[in-house]
Amino acid sequence: MFAVVVTFRIRPEHIDAFLPEMMQNAATSLAVEPGCHRFDVCTDEERRDEVFLYELYEDRAAFDVHLHSPHFLAFDDKVAPMIATKQVRTYDQVPT
Repeated sequence: MFAVVVTFRIRPEHIDAFLPEMMQNAATSLAVEPGCHRFDVCTDEERRDEVFLYELYEDRAAFDVHLHSPHFLAFDDKVAPMIATKQVRTYDQVPT
């Protein structure tokens, strides 16, 4: 498995518009990408401008497919002005 964690800081005036777009991106990724196994969108009421993603893919190649998918590219283009900062970290599962 290949894990991806993303932390966004959303411009406060865009949080209500960002979340539905993010949820649609997650749902579409799970529905149409065979290599996408999990896509959680998380927030905390005390930090409304922060959005945390936890994604699991079959491997790095499946994540690359996600990054080049039409739905992700459209999402990314639409929400780019809403994002103040974005941090992406990736992890390979340790073999047993």
